[in-house]
Amino acid sequence: MQKYPMTQKGAQLLQEELARLKSVERSSVIQAIAEARSHGDISENAEYDAAKEKQAFIEGRIAEIESKLSQAQIIDISNLNSDGKVVFGATIRILDLESDEETSYQIVGDDEADVKIRKISVNTPVARSLIGKHIGDVVEVKVPNGIKEYEIIAIEFIE
Repeated sequence: MQKYPMTQKGAQLLQEELARLKSVERSSVIQAIAEARSHGDISENAEYDAAKEKQAFIEGRIAEIESKLSQAQIIDISNLNSDGKVVFGATIRILDLESDEETSYQIVGDDEADVKIRKISVNTPVARSLIGKHIGDVVEVKVPNGIKEYEIIAIEFIE
């Protein structure tokens, strides 16, 4: 069975979502279905159909999260010994050599990735090009409009 890397925080967020879906959302949709059924004929009842669709979505998401958690390789960032290399979970500050812009990203699992909060998936071209590199290294990343060059300025391990 293939394991998928995930930070402890990412696993915690999935566990919280799973708990909410099972305890709150599931019972809420069951009540909505019962309410819709009480209105009589369900063959042309839009409320019933909507509640059943929501129930299917919730049950599917529960199954998906349980599967992901069972296949997760949870990595404790605070205990990593990377010997100065970029590894999963690291927060990397990079300098765009063309624009002279500095930015930082944390390399996380697919489910945790959110570019808006500077978390990129370990499977992205940027992350793949950074893994294994050291401070001061220049990496080339193939982007849709060519190749970008970045210099690694700092590597940190923060949650």
